[in-house]
Amino acid sequence: MDEPGRPDGDEGAEGDLPEAAGRRLGGGSFSSGLTVPDFAACLQMGLRPVGLVQGFCVMQWGWYGAGSPYMRGMTPYSFGGSAPRGVYSESYRCPHGGYVYSNEHRIWGQNYQQPWVESAWGQGFGSAYTRLVEEAQEVGAHGVIGVVDSTRHLAEMNVTEFHILGTAVVVEDAPAPGGGTPWTTYLAGQRLAKLVEAGYMPVSVVAALASVRVWAYCVTEMLMEGTVSVWGSGYLPVSEIEQLSRAHIAARSLAREHVRGQLGTDDLQGAQIVANTQRLSQGDEVIECTLRGSRVRRFKDFDPLPAPRPTVRLS
Repeated sequence: MDEPGRPDGDEGAEGDLPEAAGRRLGGGSFSSGLTVPDFAACLQMGLRPVGLVQGFCVMQWGWYGAGSPYMRGMTPYSFGGSAPRGVYSESYRCPHGGYVYSNEHRIWGQNYQQPWVESAWGQGFGSAYTRLVEEAQEVGAHGVIGVVDSTRHLAEMNVTEFHILGTAVVVEDAPAPGGGTPWTTYLAGQRLAKLVEAGYMPVSVVAALASVRVWAYCVTEMLMEGTVSVWGSGYLPVSEIEQLSRAHIAARSLAREHVRGQLGTDDLQGAQIVANTQRLSQGDEVIECTLRGSRVRRFKDFDPLPAPRPTVRLS
């Protein structure tokens, strides 16, 4: 039966649909992780979203030991010797002399880099990132914008989940990407537009973790417990905990060094550095510092983008 007001035999005709609905049905569907302002800004730049892509990986590692490739590097300085080249280590010794000694008094401490943790983190992030890029290639994308990555430790085990996702885009009126690797960036919307306007193009996201373990010696342990009178040092109303300060400085420096090794001659934009501390036992903790950002490359001089078109009409 025909509906009132509709000509006979014209059920479901396209002419009965609103213009906007017709465009949506005729243009196909896509998914996106962009906010509305970022989406509008990317359309203005000529970037068309084609799909939400993601990568995932779970990594596990154990402490170094016999047979570990890190054992040879760790053993010499685990007992106060010198660290192998390229590996951070600092030792601390009790300043109180022989008149204070017991099983509870730590006469020796150390800060040392944990390269096996950094290696596991790098492999996990790299695997998740590679899977994100592969999904982008499958949908024919030129690049991936608005990348978001997250890591999560599982319980108390040495297991970490890596999840990376972003919005795959194609550049309007540009040649098909072919077999090339899509570029990626944490940026989207106005931040990405300003980057391109300044003459830089995104290359890839980069991220690295630095891990430093702190084994506190007597002075550090007592100061961390709030003791203001350290044996042999008198009353200390204000005192820097030097071992922890140097461990934090080293972790941040190592993270910058790891990322710098990924950049080559390119620049880093939108850098974010985050440090977390995990206490393992009394006087024993791990400082992990993560640095991430967008690798960019200059391809032109400053070139202002055209003024944006209005997207809302008031009349």
